[in-house]
Amino acid sequence: MAEKVFTVIDETGIHARPATVLVKTAGNYESDIQLVYKEKSVNLKSIMGVMALGIPNGAEIKIRTSGNDEIAALKAITETLNNQELAK
Repeated sequence: MAEKVFTVIDETGIHARPATVLVKTAGNYESDIQLVYKEKSVNLKSIMGVMALGIPNGAEIKIRTSGNDEIAALKAITETLNNQELAK
């Protein structure tokens, strides 16, 4: 298992558009990819799960990957969060 903690920097938090980008990125990997916020964990491949968390600006989130391509998946999610200026 691999994991990394981020702080959301997007002014509106993780809303529909960036959530869609994250879900698409996660969908490219076989690993189980979880998004953790306030002790709640959802499958990052589920747009409904991500949106249900209502993650605001300044929130601390954790991405947890587990599986054959977990390192590559975590790297890709990290790059997406950075490139979309969602979190650091």
